[in-house]
Amino acid sequence: MMTWFRIASTACTAPNGKRAHSTSPAWTKTANLTSMFGKYVDKTSVSAWNAVIADLARGGDSLEALSAFASMRRLSLHPNRSTFPCAIKACAALSDLRAGAQAHQQAFAFGFGRDLFVSSALIDMYAKCGSVDDARNLFDETPGRNAVSWTSMIAGYVQNDRARDAVCVFKELLAEESGDEDGVFVDAVLVGSVLSACSRVGRRSVTEGVHGLVVKSGFEGCVGVGNTLMDAYAKCGEMGVARKVFDGMDESDVYSWNSMIAEYAQNGLSAEAFCVFGDMVKSGKVRCNAVTLSAVLLACANSGALQLGKCIHDQVIKMDLEDDVFVGTSIVDMYCKCGRVEMARKAFDRMKEKNVKSWTSMVAGYGMHGRAEEAMEVFYKMIRSGVKPNYITFVSVLAACSHAGMLKEGWHWFNRMKCEFNVEPGIEHYSCMVDLLGRAGYLNEAYGLIQEMNVKPDFIIWGSLLGACRIHKNVELGEVSARKLFELDPSNCGYHVLLSNIYADAGRWDDVERMRILMKSRGLLKTPGFSIVELKGRIHLFLVGDKEHPQHEKIYEYLDKLNVKLQELGYMPNLTSVLHDVDEEEKGMVLRVHSEKLAVAFGIMNSVPGSIIQIIKNLRICGDCHITIKLISKVVNREIVVRDSKRFHHFKDGLCSCGDYW
Repeated sequence: MMTWFRIASTACTAPNGKRAHSTSPAWTKTANLTSMFGKYVDKTSVSAWNAVIADLARGGDSLEALSAFASMRRLSLHPNRSTFPCAIKACAALSDLRAGAQAHQQAFAFGFGRDLFVSSALIDMYAKCGSVDDARNLFDETPGRNAVSWTSMIAGYVQNDRARDAVCVFKELLAEESGDEDGVFVDAVLVGSVLSACSRVGRRSVTEGVHGLVVKSGFEGCVGVGNTLMDAYAKCGEMGVARKVFDGMDESDVYSWNSMIAEYAQNGLSAEAFCVFGDMVKSGKVRCNAVTLSAVLLACANSGALQLGKCIHDQVIKMDLEDDVFVGTSIVDMYCKCGRVEMARKAFDRMKEKNVKSWTSMVAGYGMHGRAEEAMEVFYKMIRSGVKPNYITFVSVLAACSHAGMLKEGWHWFNRMKCEFNVEPGIEHYSCMVDLLGRAGYLNEAYGLIQEMNVKPDFIIWGSLLGACRIHKNVELGEVSARKLFELDPSNCGYHVLLSNIYADAGRWDDVERMRILMKSRGLLKTPGFSIVELKGRIHLFLVGDKEHPQHEKIYEYLDKLNVKLQELGYMPNLTSVLHDVDEEEKGMVLRVHSEKLAVAFGIMNSVPGSIIQIIKNLRICGDCHITIKLISKVVNREIVVRDSKRFHHFKDGLCSCGDYW
């Protein structure tokens, strides 16, 4: 509304033909808009109306812009080619397809239907209102298309998740340009839109082709193009190339730094993300913002870097960003994934504003720590607060039920998510239900659910069933699951190992050997297990039988001493965790050097008595290590937290938070 006053007092022509002077703020706050407009603007001037509509549209007052357009039409004034683009832009901003279609009809009636500027605005409007096919029909009918027309169509496809169509339009542009001497002027905005499509397509060859055009057209020095190009390579999984683009940029803004940090964090390269963040701070050229800190917090969450996460939290407080809902949610997620769910809840409770991601992060956090009742309490509170749960929320709810064996509760919400919240069950939901049924021993029911699914089961589904077959030693269904997995994901060694485990549990050593030969013939190698522990801000990594660590001799000596105390408590190695058909003594030696045991021993030896030891394991913790760490927690009177590939285990006083259900 204030924009109207500004136009009337400073930028419009008065009836006497002279510019109206600015007036004091006193009357702009209280005077009637209509009387001021009538006093200072020539209502018979189409140019004056155009100025009003344009300024309102640019200022974000789209509803007022359309109101001004309607007022102009009621005066029977004839709009010109400058009137319609701004009015149509206002329709697009409001996603008002009906008003946009009416504007289209009027533009056609006044002879501007084929005007290039009007057509470009209409293409953009239809795309932003979700009618991308109407946008394409209009695009095809537009003669003499320019860069704005092509950009509108490409961007429209990207906005409507039709990135491949966007790339096809760009190919049409290149073909048209090659056959036309004048061609179409390709600008940085158009290239940026194409690269956004490349990010979603995720094919290196496509991105490389556009990259060549970037170099040819001289856009390498454009920061916006560089940022989008960097993102496109990262989305293709080409982090090395993305980094080269970043390092080769003549000038980097805060978006450049944020993109590089975020891409590293999202691809699990936390150490690299921390290095870029450090370089950003050292450069002093740009200041970090909420997006920067959220990206670094994600890297902390993925790597379990609790101490750095706490430092970033302190920085958030110093920058007064705690009330930012995105930063607040990142803090909650970081503490949950770093094993401090109580701190996550405190941060969650302090948030003044919570969106669906905030609630979902807290539900997921409790779930991964095996605290399903508290997860459900947060979920119920979320519903009562009026926040509608989404697809990911129900994945978190069902995962929490699965971790705790809450079969009845899981079935309840699986059945209600569609009818009550209009969330269609997807692969992840079915996977949780298969896992929930399988863990509870209902393997046939889990298999039956897979056969009844309304979507085609993928490797996630069959992997859940295979894991359940391992727990309950079901060879028959294990073989069914494994066969499906060998077809869907033949290069994944983990499924072969799981089936081999099932055979080993059944004492079928010939089949174990057959699986070993099959893996060797296919060139499959077992993913090496490793464990990391953070101590005094440094990350220490251990492999199975590790002898590279500077303290490895002391670690093995300490483990031998611990083993004596564990045996006094009745510890016996869980030899079923070893696949090899070897003698009992050799199996015990293999178990003794598992990476999580080495990490736990190192953590105890080098930390303050009474402090919590936190370990991150890249694979699922084995049965013997689970038993061993439970007993170690009792012997040394320490809490030990292990985050494996599935969930968190809090070991204390000889017990585990999972209740041996994992």
